[in-house]
Amino acid sequence: MSWLFSLFQLIAKAREYLGLSDLEKHTQGGGVLEVHIGDVFSSSVTIPGGYAGIIVDLFSDGKVLPQLEEVTTWLEMNKMLMPNGRLMVNCGAATKELSDTSEMMQPDIPKRDDPLKLNATINALCKAFPEQVSWKKLPKSAGENYLALTGPLPDLDIWSAHLPDLLRSSVKEWRSCTPSPS
Repeated sequence: MSWLFSLFQLIAKAREYLGLSDLEKHTQGGGVLEVHIGDVFSSSVTIPGGYAGIIVDLFSDGKVLPQLEEVTTWLEMNKMLMPNGRLMVNCGAATKELSDTSEMMQPDIPKRDDPLKLNATINALCKAFPEQVSWKKLPKSAGENYLALTGPLPDLDIWSAHLPDLLRSSVKEWRSCTPSPS
């Protein structure tokens, strides 16, 4: 149950530092963000009409679960979303290691910034949702994990204008991806 405590801590930090509390209040238009914490693989977590978004930050023993490297997992999870809903995923770090010399010696080895070849989760997402996945790599100080977002890449200028200062500067680092061949 330590994972559940960690999720509650993560949500508390988002409320405190990223303005999540403001999003959880009803708007004049009647909208409201409701946060549900649970196991996305459990059938008990579905809601009528589907979710507007599902955030996946799921690890076991410091590694991404193998299910998250399978196309079918993402297609099933996508069924839980309402139309135009999105998945946002912490895909973990590179799943393949590269050395500086191997890149120079063998041109067919993926470059350090190719998430499709370095991260199996992003590759699976791109295969599940062709031309509908964007990614970004976090800096070394934040663990060098890859993040992915399904759906069309938003206008980065508009997106960054609506974010807290802490997040605004890195929005323009998001890139679209296409799946690598099987």
